Amino acid sequence: MEDLFNTENKVFAPLADRMRPQTLEEFIGQEHLIYKDSFLVRAIRSGMLGSVIFYGPPGTGKTTLSKIIANTTSGIFRRLNAVSSGVADAKKIIDEAKQNQQLYNRKTYLLLDECHRWSKAQSDSVLEAIEMGYITLIGSTTENPFISMTSAIVSRCRVFEFKSLSPRNVKDGLVKALNDKEKGFGNYEIDISDEALEYIAAESVGDLRGAYNTLELAVNSTPANADGIIVVDMEVARNCVQKGIISLSENESYDMLSAFCKSLRGSDTDAALFYAEKLLLSGYDPRILARRLVAHASEDIGMADSNALLIAISALTSCEKLGMPECNLTLSHAIVYICEAEKSNSVYLAMHAASDDAVKYKNAKVPNHLKNHPSGYKDGTGKYLYPHDFGGYVKQQYLPTELKDRVYYKPKTNGREAVLKRKKFDKVK
Repeated sequence: MEDLFNTENKVFAPLADRMRPQTLEEFIGQEHLIYKDSFLVRAIRSGMLGSVIFYGPPGTGKTTLSKIIANTTSGIFRRLNAVSSGVADAKKIIDEAKQNQQLYNRKTYLLLDECHRWSKAQSDSVLEAIEMGYITLIGSTTENPFISMTSAIVSRCRVFEFKSLSPRNVKDGLVKALNDKEKGFGNYEIDISDEALEYIAAESVGDLRGAYNTLELAVNSTPANADGIIVVDMEVARNCVQKGIISLSENESYDMLSAFCKSLRGSDTDAALFYAEKLLLSGYDPRILARRLVAHASEDIGMADSNALLIAISALTSCEKLGMPECNLTLSHAIVYICEAEKSNSVYLAMHAASDDAVKYKNAKVPNHLKNHPSGYKDGTGKYLYPHDFGGYVKQQYLPTELKDRVYYKPKTNGREAVLKRKKFDKVK
């Protein structure tokens, strides 16, 4: 029977599959997870890895690491794709896993690609098997599992976030492919400029698989010259890179995003729209812009206009559910709203002030009348006052005694906060 994990050795396999690392030492990127004696490395090498979920952008090594685990441990490995598999497929694997554990004392690993696509019924079908140790789940997904997956599954797994590879990581992978005589282009006479390599790495936006595909297209589509050498220069690289109609370097894209954020804060609608379109036309993920809108809605607008947060979240949902180009209109709608809204950073300041005190006053106690089980009262004093018995508001101490006079949230005079400021003043009086 053909080995499930040896598709790399097929003659016609794409370069990205042929160059897929087989060991932890060959793995590229994710230095925050894969380093000497890290928890994940120790768990893999000892064969004691529990159920895990790997999530992050495409081409960052999620499936590769799953396969490395398969090559490193002595367990039995089964693989499903959440898009094409059903409850019956999962139950069949679980039944086999029980037998292998009882008869041969061997652990079964279930590799589940696109695990966020499993329905609740599919997820529920493996819960007992995970809990009883019949299978160890290794899920991979591009979606945040805390949002896209059932909490019952997530709570039984350790979640590891994969990050986009740096241009340096991607370039290292390309250089390996050019020099590898067994799996890459090491037997070819290739002259590729450093500029072209860096361009391909930068345009891959952290997706090593995409960079491999670009390099393979560049090499295979470029005829050798009279000396038998395949020359890959900037012109070839530009023609082979799949990207937006505007090219931005890594530094340019960071600068553009910074200008976008500062334009939102500065209420310059035209500038914010311009920078957003430049980024989107360069192939930038619209979800990144939408996430910044959500953050700015609270950081720079806050209670001055709380509708900004709702519109920003709607834009993020649009980007996640529709994608480009359909989500661009919703994104622009949110950009205009956030730029034109009244500004206030009072929520931001209140959060940091409260956080500072939470750290400084670690031993501050909850006032007795606010406790879940308060101690006895003397002379009927110190009882909790139910605000609705007093028309909705009654003055009493809520903060710990050490902080009873602290004021974190200080409304400003912009937008709705002008009304809140008056109400807060009336309460103080």
